[in-house]
Amino acid sequence: MSGRIPTSFIDELLVRVDIVDVIDSRVQLKKTGREYQACCPFHNEKTPSFTVSPDKQFYHCFGCGAHGSALGFLMEYEHLGFVEAVEELAAGASMEIPREAGQVFSGQSHHDLYAVMEKAAQFYRQQLKQHEQASRAAEYLKGRGLTGEAAAAFELGFAPPGWNNLGAYLLTQGVSETQLVQAGLIVKKDSGGYYDRFRERIMFPIRDRRGRVVAFGGRQLGGDDGPKYLNSAETAIFHKGRELYGLFQARKAERKLERLLVVEGYMDVVALAQFDVRNAVATLGTATTHDHLERLFRVVPQIVFCFDGDRAGRQAAWRALENALPILSEGRQINFMFLPDGEDPDTLVRKEGKDGFEARVTDATSFSDYFFGELSAVVDMASIDGRARLVEQARPLLEKLPKGVFRHMMAARLAEIAKVDAGALGGLMATGRSPSQAPFRPVSVKGAPSTMRQAIQLLLHRPVLIAHITDWSILQGLEQPGLSLLQELVELLQQNPQLSCGAIVEHWRAQGKNEEAGHLARLASQQLMVPEDGLETEFVAVVKQLVALKDEQRWEYLQSRVQLGSASDAEKSEYSALSSGGRQR
Repeated sequence: MSGRIPTSFIDELLVRVDIVDVIDSRVQLKKTGREYQACCPFHNEKTPSFTVSPDKQFYHCFGCGAHGSALGFLMEYEHLGFVEAVEELAAGASMEIPREAGQVFSGQSHHDLYAVMEKAAQFYRQQLKQHEQASRAAEYLKGRGLTGEAAAAFELGFAPPGWNNLGAYLLTQGVSETQLVQAGLIVKKDSGGYYDRFRERIMFPIRDRRGRVVAFGGRQLGGDDGPKYLNSAETAIFHKGRELYGLFQARKAERKLERLLVVEGYMDVVALAQFDVRNAVATLGTATTHDHLERLFRVVPQIVFCFDGDRAGRQAAWRALENALPILSEGRQINFMFLPDGEDPDTLVRKEGKDGFEARVTDATSFSDYFFGELSAVVDMASIDGRARLVEQARPLLEKLPKGVFRHMMAARLAEIAKVDAGALGGLMATGRSPSQAPFRPVSVKGAPSTMRQAIQLLLHRPVLIAHITDWSILQGLEQPGLSLLQELVELLQQNPQLSCGAIVEHWRAQGKNEEAGHLARLASQQLMVPEDGLETEFVAVVKQLVALKDEQRWEYLQSRVQLGSASDAEKSEYSALSSGGRQR
């Protein structure tokens, strides 16, 4: 859905949403005084150090340092992007999301389709248990070595033979023919009427990141009726270039995943899970897309691709590598695992067991080794011409990498392998941000910067303090790091005094100012060394210190002008007034 979400909507959303409700529905909280506590969901601990403040609408873990607002929690806990987290909160609050391009997104707009898909999944599961031909499906699954527990864990089902089983059943359950078509469960015939899309197949429900059934994959049980594997058609709630089979189950099985294994098919995912390898996912009959990779990297820092070792497998691996180039940077790792001839993950894990299989995953080829190994294999590395050819082939690919440390290191590796001077690779060695682009970072030095930090921190902890200073123009002329951030914060709170600490942080994130949002979040997570009943006095005193510093800076400037003999009469008078006005020196 195009169109930027207005920051004013996000401000209002976070006023309407209670962070305690959002977190407590996912992590059991216990009230302790004015705050709530729990064992942190982001790291292993026995003693609770995770706190949620209803006053600040902010969470913080004193163990691992995790912190943020309700939006930030959803992004971290559910592995969502910013927009996805906004959509999730808005749907829960029954709020429609306005878009600045004029479009409106409703979190409930496809609710009926999700309900239809869930009913279809239930129907297929029931057929696997009760249909007179269900034994064929059960025998196939047993023949593949699957246990009943594994089939139940992934909610496998059976689409029986016949042209109108699912459609006829769902029509009796209040589902309309239009909804069945929109969900991709039936196909309209040119001559009128319709027929079930899936017939005589083992059914694999495909769940999205929130656990909702959005599509199905069907494995043929015999005959010549269509392809061996058939996926749902694309619908309003299903896009095969975005969804990954097994991702919901992998996240459900292990909250803190370190890596995900991308395999070829549904059966591989289920079979690996049966052997307690629960971090496998599969694309849906398509190459790994940019959207797939972005979704995976939101969950884990490392992706391992598992391919057959034959020519087709290596071609698929190279396509995956090329698709990964534009989003691969430091902090994101891709490895490639190639299977022995004649093996797939299903057969290999049965032969070698969990430990043997995972040892292969751990030893998978790194991105850089695979990249340079494949390119070097088709040139004569012993000759100058061959190494020049290597550079010619590698350069346009490396230029697709985002500027940064990883791209710099890949270019340096290319220079080493090709035996050329790194300077000859030109812009490939660039690392990105120039010094002038560096964001504001509060620094720990004596004097004004710490005072500036105090002012910002006090407003974050108690936004209503903004009302105790009526004229903020008193800081005009002050030159100190962080002043622009303080001024933006003051302007925001003057217009929106009802904002909580969490909403303030998300206001910056919504504008794409993630670094500033991060700094604000860290300040908000730090404890104040001032009692609650002393916050007003402390805040007024801090602002006075900033005003005094501004006067000090002005006096020093005027003094230099007077000493150089270049001061105007007005500047001389101002200098005299400041000198006799009790300025602290």
